[in-house]
Amino acid sequence: MSSIQAVRGMNDVLPGQTPAWQQVEVWVRALMSSYGYDEIRMPIIESTNLFSRSIGEITDIVEKEMYTFLDRNGDSLTLRPEGTAQCVRACLEHGLLHHQTPRLWYMGPMFRHERPQKGRYRQFAQVGVEAFGLEGPDIDAEQIEMMFRFWKKIGISQHIQLELNTIGSLADRQHYKRALVEYFSRYQKDLDEDSQRRLHKNPLRLLDSKNPDMAEIILAAPSFEQYIDSASKSHFEGLCQRLMDCGVPYHHNTRLVRGLDYYCRTVYEWTTDLLGAQGTVCGGGRYDGLVSELGGKPTAAVGFSVGIERLIALWETQQEAPHKKLDAYLILLGDASEAQGFQWAKRWRDSDETLSLFVHCGGGSLKSQMKRADNSHARWALILGEEELNREVVAVKDLREDRPQVLIPLENVAEWLQQSKHPQGNG
Repeated sequence: MSSIQAVRGMNDVLPGQTPAWQQVEVWVRALMSSYGYDEIRMPIIESTNLFSRSIGEITDIVEKEMYTFLDRNGDSLTLRPEGTAQCVRACLEHGLLHHQTPRLWYMGPMFRHERPQKGRYRQFAQVGVEAFGLEGPDIDAEQIEMMFRFWKKIGISQHIQLELNTIGSLADRQHYKRALVEYFSRYQKDLDEDSQRRLHKNPLRLLDSKNPDMAEIILAAPSFEQYIDSASKSHFEGLCQRLMDCGVPYHHNTRLVRGLDYYCRTVYEWTTDLLGAQGTVCGGGRYDGLVSELGGKPTAAVGFSVGIERLIALWETQQEAPHKKLDAYLILLGDASEAQGFQWAKRWRDSDETLSLFVHCGGGSLKSQMKRADNSHARWALILGEEELNREVVAVKDLREDRPQVLIPLENVAEWLQQSKHPQGNG
């Protein structure tokens, strides 16, 4: 009988990998808190209609990638492929947009049925940021500057480029779509099957085509710039000025459109040369029409999302992944030491709630336990054998630096370890 394995494209995060995840999550939480954004937590399952209405029927996500099923009541449900639509749903359902301008963020798993490859999985973790009710370019600039600060935090800002554009108002977008339909209709016989199907329903998606046979046709397509109204141009100019004022470099990419139906005005992507084909690591923009599309009043909105797996991959290109951090590994030699060591470990943890202490279980020789202690990445080995127990001390061995072993009274171990973590506090 073959062994049961994880579903293809849905991966386990193993103990050796979780420290990197935890560190990125800590950084994300600190970043959001420093900008005054509030966390919202939403279910992973929603009504299918939420995504088909918001994302657009003629998109790869809705047509090919959603995990959709009927529940026992016959309702069509979907594992969330993205978070923006459901964040809007939650805000409308709970009245968060009533005379308020919330700035929210969320983090959690998303699901898309696409071909798994490095950096792109069927279950992936994502951070999303959304702000509502703010029409000016200042909030767009804040969110972009927020991510620029994060790139600097993890030491990769020199490898990240901001691709920035404006796609005008929703009315401008409709005018541009008609121009694209007219243009691409001249080359209909040269379009691939997907592009022919999208031509009249979502022509913007043709600009995202990766088909090399269509590259020249796409390059000669009408530019969005000539269809953008003065208000949208002014918004974009204000955004660009704010980015320059706070030192965020960008490239004005007039071909950047982003295919989801709800985008308008500001659109952007952060790209990198560090991850091969998976060059886009973060994307966002304005979606001023989405709230009304889902039943609310017309509300300005802007946001972005970034995949945690790609954040970790980016970080790991610049430095070694972190290990779990242990203060000490308690080695116990003999039955009496095992019994009393368990009690002492409890007392030390009671004295210092920040103490990370691994207690050896299962016996073994001093040599074997020391090897495990060294592999645990702990800073200190605490050795408690029969002799130490009789003298009411523990032998402390530095596992990371060549220092002489010292003896510490059992009652003082917690205090000694705490001082060793904060040597500047020592008298």
